[in-house]
Amino acid sequence: MAYFQFQITKVMARKRLVVLVVSVLLPIYSQAFDSKATGFRAAVVKVDITPEGHQMLLGYGARKSTGVNDRIYHRIVVMDDGKTQFVLVSSDICVMSPAEYDRVAARLKKQLGIDPVNFWWNLTHTHSAPELGPPGLPALFMANRYEHHFDSDYAEVTEKKLIDGIAEARQKLVLARLGVGWGLSQANINRRAKDIDGKAYLGMDPDGAVDRRIGVLRLDKEDGSPLALLANYAIHGTVLSGENLLISGDAPGVVAEYVEQKLGVPMLFINGAAGNIAPIYSGYPNPKAGRMNQFRVLLGEKILAANKSISATTNDISLKTASLIVETPRKPELGWIDELKDYTRTTKAGVNMVKLPVRFLQINDDIAIWSAPLELFCEISNEIRDRSPFPYTFYFGYGNGWLGYLLTEEEIKHGGYEVTVSPFTPVAAQHLTDSVVNHLQGKK
Repeated sequence: MAYFQFQITKVMARKRLVVLVVSVLLPIYSQAFDSKATGFRAAVVKVDITPEGHQMLLGYGARKSTGVNDRIYHRIVVMDDGKTQFVLVSSDICVMSPAEYDRVAARLKKQLGIDPVNFWWNLTHTHSAPELGPPGLPALFMANRYEHHFDSDYAEVTEKKLIDGIAEARQKLVLARLGVGWGLSQANINRRAKDIDGKAYLGMDPDGAVDRRIGVLRLDKEDGSPLALLANYAIHGTVLSGENLLISGDAPGVVAEYVEQKLGVPMLFINGAAGNIAPIYSGYPNPKAGRMNQFRVLLGEKILAANKSISATTNDISLKTASLIVETPRKPELGWIDELKDYTRTTKAGVNMVKLPVRFLQINDDIAIWSAPLELFCEISNEIRDRSPFPYTFYFGYGNGWLGYLLTEEEIKHGGYEVTVSPFTPVAAQHLTDSVVNHLQGKK
């Protein structure tokens, strides 16, 4: 009798253990299942990258900062549809070498398992931010500007903050919704002034090509409260001139901070095809002279209006990433930078080519975003947007590095500063346009 009572006790103990295990694990599995079933999650992190000491500033001639006007940041968004996890970063930096992007992308792949095709690092293009990493292609065009060594300590700190920020965002993913819309701002102007001889100079051309559309993506939490905003607008970060020695996010930074104050969440300012587009106030020695705070109204209020116009959001989100290499001849007799050897090749016929990486993000069936490491002229992105089958087509500029200005064939004829810092020939615009449009239209 004692033996059978012992066996019954063992069976009951096993049953209690099974019930305990199920009661503990079932909620965990249910949460995982619900997360995948619901699909879309997102998170945002804002990280201060303002240096403590003086730094060489990038933009204009070589010069060292003497202080800080406004702080600069990494702003990081992670989106996850259950299959694809996409990382978008907007940093208050002017430009960087594609080799700098490659180094950070490799670290992210090793440490966090993020495929580079799903990691986009876009820069706001402020001309009053510190240098970040080795100069890359600019040293080819402006060797005298880079007689000093870059600050490797600042680069390491900034890179670590980026990687840590991405890791933090991945831990903060919450169920989310996404909405999209358009806005309009006249805060910019074509900067390719032309004299009677047809030659182009840095200035203002009220009749020149421009892109004044604002592309807006809004991320909300599942309950409808705001999570983050992304605003895509073409404008040079040149309200402040080379006389300014204070670190600043320039107009993009001022606008982002203003929108964040109004909404209570971070805003990623994503620059567009700003190669030939300046702010309407440009080249001033200090923020007051440049009316920099007026951009809170000129652009910030327009972004807020565009945000309000988004009447619907959805949690039914599909993210698809892709990439391609556009090959186009580089200028004859133009040299190259050793660290960028992966971005060029020589054909059997002896023609030196630029290997231009282009990234794509498709969100559902109506949003297409493409990005390249270029200072692109707006006519090119305008044409691609007009020919795209997607109703919302955005160009995210200064993405994953800088390989120079890419002008239209017509604008190259007028010369000017941009032509001198471009590695491309007149056929490059057509090569890029055809490649991107074919991809967006689903053509091989």
